[in-house]
Amino acid sequence: MRVLLDEKDLQKLIVIGDRILIKPKTPQLKTKSGLYLPPGVNENEKVQIGYVLKVGPGYPIPSINDTDEPWKNRTEEPKYVPLQPKEGDQAVYLQSNAIEIEFNKEKYIVVPQSAVLLLLRDEGLFE
Repeated sequence: MRVLLDEKDLQKLIVIGDRILIKPKTPQLKTKSGLYLPPGVNENEKVQIGYVLKVGPGYPIPSINDTDEPWKNRTEEPKYVPLQPKEGDQAVYLQSNAIEIEFNKEKYIVVPQSAVLLLLRDEGLFE
């Protein structure tokens, strides 16, 4: 599935729930022996690699409320179990669970955390 968005600012995108926004890694254009690959040949692979740009808040936890006074307004913020991926991680994910988004003429992928198979985190990369 492919979705086109016209917005210019990536910071305005809000990732919901257990979803992860990934920028796919640029595919190799040549094989190790030097042969050029046709466009789209890497898109058919079951497993893809990309960089995590944004992460949703996680899995929601039901709130524990006292039912002594149900008429009172509760202003509790929702609580979440956080996701494992962090911004800047390199993720190996299943292509079958991915939703492709074209944003500002660039391709991005949205996947649930369950579709991420492996993370590569370099702590010193952004320091």
